[in-house]
Amino acid sequence: MGKMKTQLRFQLPLLLSVFLVLGGCGDNNPAGDAAMQMPPPAVEVVTLSTQTVELTDLLPARVSAFRSAEIRPQVNGIITKRFFEEGAIINKGDKLYQIDPSLYQAQLESAEAQLSVAEANAYAAKLKADRYKALSKKSAISQQELDDSEALAKQTQAQVKAAQAAVRSAKVNLSYTEITAPISGIISRSNITEGALVSAQQGNALTTIRQISPVYVDIQRPAASLIRMKNPALSRTITIELDDGTEHKETGTLQFADVSVDPSTGTVNVRALFDNEDGSLLPGMFVRAKVPSSHIEDALTVPQRAIIRQANSVTTALVVNDDNIAELRVVAITRALNDQWLVKSGLQAGERVIVTGLQKVQTGSPVTPEDVTKKDASEKSQDK
Repeated sequence: MGKMKTQLRFQLPLLLSVFLVLGGCGDNNPAGDAAMQMPPPAVEVVTLSTQTVELTDLLPARVSAFRSAEIRPQVNGIITKRFFEEGAIINKGDKLYQIDPSLYQAQLESAEAQLSVAEANAYAAKLKADRYKALSKKSAISQQELDDSEALAKQTQAQVKAAQAAVRSAKVNLSYTEITAPISGIISRSNITEGALVSAQQGNALTTIRQISPVYVDIQRPAASLIRMKNPALSRTITIELDDGTEHKETGTLQFADVSVDPSTGTVNVRALFDNEDGSLLPGMFVRAKVPSSHIEDALTVPQRAIIRQANSVTTALVVNDDNIAELRVVAITRALNDQWLVKSGLQAGERVIVTGLQKVQTGSPVTPEDVTKKDASEKSQDK
């Protein structure tokens, strides 16, 4: 028993020294605590910069033919033949219909005969007037007889001119029996067949020819935007979408705007011209036109993926400051420009906004930013 007390007396100081050393080591090891902390989350940022942008409005529009001609007869008669295929391409001057020319040929021959009679009478009257003029110098006839002969000569000359006009009129009427195309284009279906009786200037057209290369696109634009159209910096290039949302590959050129406003809609008709080389735009087709509306020199845009829409509809973004600390900003945006938002307020050029890794970041916490501005710009150019 005495021996155990002696051993404990020597071991207790040793154990106490060990505990003190271990306690001291636990209190003076900040490096160990730091090793247990997580590093700042890595995020990708884009540095904002200003640029010149042109805003467009998407407006309803209709395609209309560049030229359109309704074919109607100019003389009465029976259609004896049709010379075209419905839906074919027609050139100006091509023969379309033939009206029975018999009556008009006879009228021409009658007018030519009357002209011959008038010319003969004029010839005889002129000879008589010349003869009387010679006799009057010898006082062989009276002055009255001379005057009568000269008046008769002038009268017969007038009859010749009237007969010549009748011949020209008969020739014109005869030419109208051949109905030809006044313009080039695509001809529609025929509304009459051979054997049909037609009359001059009738209400129903025989057929219609439309030129669809190029074509017009008539756009209904709000009257309030006409002032902005006068900005010389605005582009005059128009693009359109088809009814199913497909973008038409051709671009058009703005031609003019009407000077009157439709009182029922408050819009003004604006016309654009498209080449329509492939003929895909047809008269009457509904399309949507992208029309330049305003030109902004120093516009600030932000990637759409950087904007966070809160539950109360407030839009925010996370900005990395100079100390690499994430800050929450309330951002006012106006409209989308492809994959960007046009910024109204809340951000400035030169600031870095987080575009990826948002879910890992808390406001006021440090981050490890990687600037991907050039990478973003490269991807956009490839998409274009």
